[in-house]
Amino acid sequence: MAHRVDAIAQALGARFEGDGTLTVSGASEPSSAKAGQIALAMDPKYAAGLAKGEARVAMLWEDADFSAFDLDAAIFVPRPRLAMAGLSKVFDPGPEIAPGIHPSAVIDPSAEIGEGAAIGPFTYIGRGVKIGAQARISAQVFIAEGVQIGDDALIHSGARIMSYVRIGDRFICNPNAVLGGDGFSFVTPEKSGVEEIRNTVGKREEIHAQHWTRIHSLGTVIIGDDVEIGANATVDRGTVRATKIGNGTKLDNLVCVGHNVQIGDDCMMCGQVGIAGSVKIGNRVVLGGQTGVSDNIFIGDDVIAGGSTKIFTNAPAGRVLLGSPAVKMETQVEIQKSIRRLPRLFAQFADLRKTVAELRDNKGTE
Repeated sequence: MAHRVDAIAQALGARFEGDGTLTVSGASEPSSAKAGQIALAMDPKYAAGLAKGEARVAMLWEDADFSAFDLDAAIFVPRPRLAMAGLSKVFDPGPEIAPGIHPSAVIDPSAEIGEGAAIGPFTYIGRGVKIGAQARISAQVFIAEGVQIGDDALIHSGARIMSYVRIGDRFICNPNAVLGGDGFSFVTPEKSGVEEIRNTVGKREEIHAQHWTRIHSLGTVIIGDDVEIGANATVDRGTVRATKIGNGTKLDNLVCVGHNVQIGDDCMMCGQVGIAGSVKIGNRVVLGGQTGVSDNIFIGDDVIAGGSTKIFTNAPAGRVLLGSPAVKMETQVEIQKSIRRLPRLFAQFADLRKTVAELRDNKGTE
């Protein structure tokens, strides 16, 4: 779909120069841009590529000199990544889901489907489900009994939403995510080895055979507005109370959220983050890829953890963490510097020992 330059600028809240009536149907890097595409040169380091491509329209940095480039129109943006969010929304058509309900979809008669909703082929919607207006549900989605989903949802193929999960408006669920699966919760009739070493920090008195007994998950999952769940992510239902995800929170691909976890508003959990059961996470927390969070701890508002951080204890609000075990980022940087210095230190120590030995030998021969 083609869009006029002036309309794109208006959508981005940006100014433009040149012919605003020109249309573009896609975006590209400057050097490979074709005619009819908008070249993305939002930093001066990309400006040289404009001469190599065929684009007549470009998105430039805020104070760029439009006359210096052979262009017919340009849009000027002060914050490139924010502009990319708006531009990508303009050009992204989303998955192709035909209006209405596909004949092969299986929908329980008691389900309530909102006005303007579109439901793709081979999707199942169970008893008592409520789907909001303008929801778009792709092919082969499973939605179990009692689920509630707000307006303007987009649910991609293969998603599984289990019984009685409650979801707010403008929800995005990527392929093969599972929401509301049972929590990973088991107990042994006798005190288990895990319980023992929690108290003794590794010491074992006597080892016995143990058999695990399942603790069933009676809670559900409650998800706020404007939440996005990545592909193959999982959010387990609570044991008794609900697992909760706050408004505006984003989960990347392969994120695992355990039972009873409480996540605040506007958090971001990057790829392969694992959050163990009963963790409470504040607002605006960012966990880098492969961060692990131990069970039953608290992470305060505005905490940022770098990639592969392992958080074993409570993290106060505003703390920036890195490493395993997690410490302040500046402390971890010093630790890594010290580790890199060790070979040199060992070499110096070896030289010192050799010098001391030689001095002793010389003293003995006097």
